[in-house]
Amino acid sequence: MAGSSLHMLYTKLSLVLSLLWSANFGLWHEPSSSSSRLGIYPPTCKRIECPSYDVIEVGDGYEIRSYNSSAWMSTSPIQDISIVEATRTGFLQLFNYIQGKNKYGEKIEMTGPVITEVSPSDGPFCESSFTVSFYVPKENQANPPPAEGLHVQRWKQTYAAVRQFSGFVTDSNVGEEAAALEASLAGTTWATAIQKSHDADATSVYTVAQYNSPFEFDHRVNEIWMLFDNLT
Repeated sequence: MAGSSLHMLYTKLSLVLSLLWSANFGLWHEPSSSSSRLGIYPPTCKRIECPSYDVIEVGDGYEIRSYNSSAWMSTSPIQDISIVEATRTGFLQLFNYIQGKNKYGEKIEMTGPVITEVSPSDGPFCESSFTVSFYVPKENQANPPPAEGLHVQRWKQTYAAVRQFSGFVTDSNVGEEAAALEASLAGTTWATAIQKSHDADATSVYTVAQYNSPFEFDHRVNEIWMLFDNLT
């Protein structure tokens, strides 16, 4: 039992350090590949719970997934010019939440990935809006403990166009990777479906998913998600 508790604590602290290190030591990252990495199962998901999905299609530079309905605990929108700083701010709120800072005083298991929904600003030096979310474990999906400053997002079946990339997430590489995903989808039915979803609900343009601990310097897996509701 003691060994299991230490392993869970190590995993939780690792994710906290990952976000702090990526914010403060931006040089510790692998260069992103010029082409999308696909089909790499994030190693973190072999240790902690991640949402399951079905692969609908693997295309040239993208993957289409179907996620089942699920609950996510989310921050209020965070205004910042930096996705790294906003994600760190939001994740610390969520880390406190799973450590028991919630209405029930209940500790909750860590899951992956930490996702950040991005609604970019109109200008390069203007604040964007970021919402950071934590996938609620299956044990807590039906009744996630409420907490001040956080809210539950309940996803119905959701589709995602996905691009994988390596290294730590930085303020410079997320925009490049999102643009590359958009370019790879151009002219496909998926691009039309994404546009329709954004026209109906323009709350975010893309989502960044982060999986790894800071101690994994090789084979890191991050993802850009462009979410949509329907296949057509």
